[in-house]
This record gives sequence, C-alpha cells and structure tokens, in this order.
Amino acid sequence: MSRLQQTDGLTDEQTELVKLVREFVDEQIIPVATELEHRDEYPQAIVDQMKQMGIFGLMIPEEYGGLGESLLTYALCVEEIARGWMSVSGIINTHFIVAYLIIQHGTAEQKRHYLPKMATGEIRGAFSMSEPGCGSDVSAIKTKAVRDGDSDDWSITGQKMWLTNGGSANLVAVLVKTDTGADSVYRNMSTFLIDKTSGFGETAQGVTVPGKIEKMGYKGVDTTELILDAHLTTTAQLLGGEPGKGFYQMMDGVEVGRVNVAARGCGVALRAFELGMAYAQQRETFGKKIVEHQAVLFRLADMAVKVEAGHELMVKAARKKDSGERNDLEAGMAKYLASEYCSQVVEDSFRIHGGYGYSKEYEIERLYREAPMLLIGEGTADIQRMIIGRRLVEDYRLKP
Repeated sequence: MSRLQQTDGLTDEQTELVKLVREFVDEQIIPVATELEHRDEYPQAIVDQMKQMGIFGLMIPEEYGGLGESLLTYALCVEEIARGWMSVSGIINTHFIVAYLIIQHGTAEQKRHYLPKMATGEIRGAFSMSEPGCGSDVSAIKTKAVRDGDSDDWSITGQKMWLTNGGSANLVAVLVKTDTGADSVYRNMSTFLIDKTSGFGETAQGVTVPGKIEKMGYKGVDTTELILDAHLTTTAQLLGGEPGKGFYQMMDGVEVGRVNVAARGCGVALRAFELGMAYAQQRETFGKKIVEHQAVLFRLADMAVKVEAGHELMVKAARKKDSGERNDLEAGMAKYLASEYCSQVVEDSFRIHGGYGYSKEYEIERLYREAPMLLIGEGTADIQRMIIGRRLVEDYRLKP
C-alpha cells in the first residue's frame, strides 16, 4: 500500500471495503484499461463485476438494498477506481448523483420505485443540466416543461448536452424550466426523472440520444446529447412532486459530485506519481538512474506533496457533508485543488517519461488525455473560485 493518501479515523469496515476495491482495481481494471481506452470500448465486464460487489449501491440506504455507506467511504472507493481508469469512476458518479437526488429529495414512491433497482445496477442513472449554449450558466437553459392546464400531465421539449452515461443509462434526471410564476429564474426550474431504454436513437417516446460525442480522452464511458421532443410525462416523475425546486436539488447533487471529481483527481494523480516513480528508478541516463538526478528527484517530491494535499482536502469536504453541514466551500476547494494538482502531477510524470510518454504504449499517455476533463467537469476552475470567493466574503464580512 502507498504511504500517500492514507486516511485516518476509518472503521475496520471502511478499511476493508477500500482494500477490496483497491485489489479489484489492481487485478481487474489496470491490466485492461489502456487497451479498452484506446478502442473506446465500454467496460461491460468491469461494470458487471462492480454490480456484484455492490458498488452501484454504496450510498443507497440499506432499507432499499444498498450498503448505506458514507460519502467519505464512497469517495475513497472512487479514488481507487479512478487510479485504475478514470472512465470507470465516471460510470458510477452520475449514477450516484441521481440516486443521491432521489434519496434526499424524492417522494416516498420515487424512493420505493427506483432505489432498490439502482442499488443492484439494474437501473443506472445519468443527470443533465447543461445545454449547447449555456455551459456553466445554468440559468440560461431553454429546455422547458409545459403543464397541460391544472392536470398532472407535462410535455418537455429541448436539447441537453454533455450527459455522461447518456446512452448506457436508463434513467435521466433532467433540469428544465417550468413557469411557476416565481420572481427568480432559479425558482422556475424543476427536475424530472425520465425513464428510457439503454442505447442510442429513440430510447423513449419523445426522447432521442443521437450517439456518442467523440472526445480527446475520458473514453469508454459514453458522453451524449439528449433531445426531448414533446416528451410526455406526469407530476409523478417530478422529483419531490413539486415544481420550482429543481435548481436547488441539482446544486445539492453537484456538491457531492464535486467531492467525487476531487476524488477522481486524487486517484489519477496518484497513478501518475506511481508511474513516474517507477520509470525514474528504471531509466538510466549519463550512467545512473534518472531518479538520482536532482531535477527528477525534486519533481517527484513536488508531485508527492500535491498528491497528498489534494487527498486531505477531498477527505475534509466529504466528512463535512457527512456531518450534515453545508460544504459548498470545502467541496469547491477540494475540486479546484485536486483537479489542478492532478493536471500538474500528470504533466510532471509525462515529462519524467520523456519521449516514451508520448507513446500510446505507455500508460501515462492515457492519463495525459484524461486529466483535462477534471478541470472542467462539475464546474470549471473559475466557477469553483467564484464559489469559494463568495463563501469567504460571507464568512469574513466586515461588521458595520
């Protein structure tokens, strides 16, 4: 076990679970990840094994068939999975956010209907806020749900963008505009739960998933658009059963999603450090191992410090959320630092590999293409800085 990224205060059960996931990653993910990634192949065999291990139900309460674990436990497992292949952690992240939204905000019937099957992985979730023209500006979404008079019937039309698991998922939580008459755009948004079949093309009435978006990295997992053309639904599929709460529901989900992205950054950074450290002890130049050159040794030291710092901040953010406290500041800090440091650590490992780092034969080439996604996923670095700054002003506001 690495000396880095150790977590104090874990129970024996948490320690054993994280160890089990680490062994699974070493034995089942790392040996095949690069080959599958280069083929952009969905890791079905890995997903099937994760279902058997109960990973899709990690944080779903035991009463619904899940393991009932904390956000910290989940984040530590994600960290291990991302160390093996970041795309696999993406497969469970969006699923988890949808499950979390239902746990926290769903009606009793929505919980009974969805959570037991989500715990087994039979139902797999994706969530959708962004659209082609709005990016991080969630208030600019145009997808709209229109109610048929005073009935419980709704019709949704619009185009959503950047759905991780958009093809493989069979449940999508979609943020839409609903005219509730509120004086704030944020209170005129709602979240609908849309059932569909897995795959591409028309996957439900009025629901089309055109196909995979080709990406620089983060391959294997499918990223898609979602086209809604007069999709008919009912109030029963409205998260929580009431319109106007969608923005706040989604922001709650994004908070835990940012802890997840921080965990992914920590996992990728640790793997990049491991690869750089191993290569530096094998490669020889000027008659000695390159790890004996001070420039390389200093680079490795800097990488280790960043790996450790990102992990500590991620753990703090997860524990804050588990305590029931507001953690938008800590989650923003963790996501910002871990993703930035991940990019830097991967870059340093790439440099240590020299020309071989540019070759697809070496694993660091894959990490080099994966790390940039963490800089923009779940809110860009600048969005995190804005959140952090505003929260700090709240805490340190001058008294009149």
